[in-house]
Amino acid sequence: MQTTFTISTTGPGLYEFTRDVTRWAGQGGDGLLTLFVRHTSASLLLQENADPEVQTDLRAFFDRLVPPSTHPSMAYLTHTYEGPDDMPAHIKAALMPVSLSIPVTQGRLALGTWQGIYLFEHRSAPHHRQVAAHLG
Repeated sequence: MQTTFTISTTGPGLYEFTRDVTRWAGQGGDGLLTLFVRHTSASLLLQENADPEVQTDLRAFFDRLVPPSTHPSMAYLTHTYEGPDDMPAHIKAALMPVSLSIPVTQGRLALGTWQGIYLFEHRSAPHHRQVAAHLG
């Protein structure tokens, strides 16, 4: 089984799409689900979905780790013509996963109690991100 999920973003942050994946995977049986984000400035994460402060803190951490190209510490960057958030978005995507593998048993994702599937948007402008899914 294969499909593509489209996640609409409104700016930097984590966008949970666990329910969409769970609903789709429920049509299958046993296998390994692979998710792959088809963009170079976004990432995929398995992360806690109980306390929204986790997402807030993750975003704050990565913004501090990799600030916009206008920050003095990023003056060495040369790829700046697509905006001050573009190259930092590529760096963040290089540091975080762009694919995930999740076991599926009898159509159910083998996630832990508090785990959710997130697209981590690194760009400031709204986007429609595509995540390719394969269950086999």
